[in-house]
Amino acid sequence: MKASDDSFMLKIRIGIGSSGSRKNKYILKNTNKCLFFIFALFCLHIPLPLSSSPNSMASYLGDNYSLVSPQQQKLVTMLLDNGQEHLFRDWAAPGVDDDNKKAFFDQLTLLDSSYPGGLEAYIKNAKRLLADSNAGVNPFNGFTPSVPTGDTLLFGDDNYINFEEAGVREARKAAFVLVAGGLGERLGYTGIKVALPAETTTGTCFIQHYIESILALQEASSQGESQAQIPLVIMTSDDTHGRTLELLEANSYFGMQPSQVTLLKQEKVACLEDNDARLALEPQNKYKIQTKPHGHGDVHSLLYSSGILKVWYDAGLKWVLFFQDTNGLLFKAIPSALGVSASKQYHVNSLAVPRKAKEAIGGITRLTHSDGRSMVINVEYNQLDPLLRASGYPDGDVNCETGYSPFPGNINQLILELGSYIEELSKTGGAIQEFVNPKYKDASRTSFKSSTRLECMMQDYPKTLPPSARVGFTVMETWLAYAPVKNNAEDAAKVPKGNPYHSATSGEMAIYRANSIILKKAGVQVADPVLQVLNGQEVEVWPRITWKPKWGLTFSRIKSKVSGNCSISLKSTLAIKGQNIFIENLSLDGALIIDAVDDAEVNVSGSVQNNGWVLETVDYKNASEPEVLRIRGFKFNKIEQLETKYTEPGKYHLKA
Repeated sequence: MKASDDSFMLKIRIGIGSSGSRKNKYILKNTNKCLFFIFALFCLHIPLPLSSSPNSMASYLGDNYSLVSPQQQKLVTMLLDNGQEHLFRDWAAPGVDDDNKKAFFDQLTLLDSSYPGGLEAYIKNAKRLLADSNAGVNPFNGFTPSVPTGDTLLFGDDNYINFEEAGVREARKAAFVLVAGGLGERLGYTGIKVALPAETTTGTCFIQHYIESILALQEASSQGESQAQIPLVIMTSDDTHGRTLELLEANSYFGMQPSQVTLLKQEKVACLEDNDARLALEPQNKYKIQTKPHGHGDVHSLLYSSGILKVWYDAGLKWVLFFQDTNGLLFKAIPSALGVSASKQYHVNSLAVPRKAKEAIGGITRLTHSDGRSMVINVEYNQLDPLLRASGYPDGDVNCETGYSPFPGNINQLILELGSYIEELSKTGGAIQEFVNPKYKDASRTSFKSSTRLECMMQDYPKTLPPSARVGFTVMETWLAYAPVKNNAEDAAKVPKGNPYHSATSGEMAIYRANSIILKKAGVQVADPVLQVLNGQEVEVWPRITWKPKWGLTFSRIKSKVSGNCSISLKSTLAIKGQNIFIENLSLDGALIIDAVDDAEVNVSGSVQNNGWVLETVDYKNASEPEVLRIRGFKFNKIEQLETKYTEPGKYHLKA
């Protein structure tokens, strides 16, 4: 074949702008033009990227190429193809920092294996989301919000009781998932959050309360049949995994069989240093990628990849209940909400509470797209008001005639139907729609104040569901269902009066309030609360009433154990630590602690009067007090109490 200028064809692939941007191909058929074009690129300082061949990889790594395994070579090739050349730019010669380099490749392998689709998918998703963020793209573009349809329950009425009893029956077909990846540092507590006492009358920590609640459901749902163990999965993190396991083992799993409990550890994701989604290196270690938590949405991919969902399905389970780590009231609402799911055959049931307009809690909203798609989903409070204003609601998020927003508050507790859940995760691999929230240095939106990362949220699972999915919600009264502990004392004291503090102070007082209100509704004369300022927070102080879940699992059971003319004064403390304790015609003005084994039936009556336990204030800055007390702002001076303990089966009568 005759050679000519036209027979030579040079294909040059150049990057327009910084790496990772859109690329074009230029085909030049004239050799002279090709040489001129290359010279022009050189003068304009436009780089000709290396291809992802082994030779180019070797040129990037130099003599360090020998440290890379075949599997790691594929990762390096992928990174070079996706604009991550900077990761290898300043590496030392072989023989220097080799252990750090090997650790770097181990970290890459972990980051790749722990993200659905691997690091390449993470980088591509990041580029897309960062481009949208930079351009100010509205994630709700094309969607119109409207008030969703759900179920609202009123504690104690016949409808509530029916759902509650139905939920107890259904619990034998349920599994529970606790999202517990956080430390208590934000609260001023150095331990893991699930180890924090939910209340200090008995010192019961959150994870103990949760496990005892599940065990109470397990026993109650058996209804004379052999007990089916209800499984519990706990999602942990690097920060909490070891300490969670240690807490469980040190306390014999708080009564659960170790085989009932599975710990799944969430890995972190790579941080991003710029709009081109270049992975960020640690400032003091060029062989380590910065990482941050990906968010509690990872629980779905962890459950899917572990294979445990299939095990549950094969065992005949039907429901998966997700809950978070520091809400001491949640299990008061679980039975009735599960009853709603079973009765309505919901694929997704989100627990919710009445929400004041513009309150800092996401709102459950129906979103309908212009193309006909529709979904019921949580919309964050800072997005809901502008979305409403842009969609024909000129006043935005406002209270309706009930005194609350028509968009109920999402509390991040989900009940999913297992079969449809598995079906959906088989399509997505458990990946949840992500978002990115970079903090830009200035209005140009070209650089970040610090590295960012992609995040996902557990409650965004319904976003990918088909229109046929039955998605609902159940609204419970706030006093019954929602008192999270997530703010430290100093931050809580800055919360405007009338808004929830969500602190250890308010969380513990909410438990006493809920128990007092429940006993009131059961016919007990319980003294009204007084207002008191603790740690700078004005809270209602009720009688300090606590009970084990096996005593008061449902309202019907509580009513069956309280009778006659009973009264509890404001200064009183009542702790019920047994299953078969019956209170009849009891007048309590002081402290009464009753502890009994399950096979002991104790009838309590008469008048108990003593100096009781006195609530004393604690300054959160007082380092001489334990931190579990400092973060609450109070402690109990146990002056006097009547305490009885029954360790043997039998029938007993305590007449004071």
